[in-house]
Amino acid sequence: MIPFSLLWGGFAVFWELSALREHGPTFFALWGIPFVLAGVYFVIGRFFADAVRRARMYYGLTDQRVLILGILIGRSVKSLDLATLPALQLAERPDRSGTIAFGTYAGNMPEWMAGTWPGAGSQLPPRFEMIADARAVYDRIRDAHRNARAVGA
Repeated sequence: MIPFSLLWGGFAVFWELSALREHGPTFFALWGIPFVLAGVYFVIGRFFADAVRRARMYYGLTDQRVLILGILIGRSVKSLDLATLPALQLAERPDRSGTIAFGTYAGNMPEWMAGTWPGAGSQLPPRFEMIADARAVYDRIRDAHRNARAVGA
């Protein structure tokens, strides 16, 4: 996403500066504004938007459910039954933080792009994003999943 954002943002700024510097038609200058704004979002704004979104996410684990609560515009709650939990995936970083996904991605764009493109995150499976000590949480979820399946069997 970084090369794309720099290419997009650079071209949009070049277009806008050229339209203003050459005193081109007002339409050209106005046409470039949305592209410059999108470029600013792609280059730096998406990091701030992601930080705000993740700061308002809360995760929980009970003996029967995995809970994901999002409070941004309104409130959203996802509740996954541990006994019927889909595939678990752990993506761990060297600092032991990471993301645990509940299910597999089946979207129509690359997964790395879906996580950063506005509105495309809804195609991603439910997940605990960028949590501390992800391996320990992953192990607790797997243990709770096994116990829930044993009780339901």
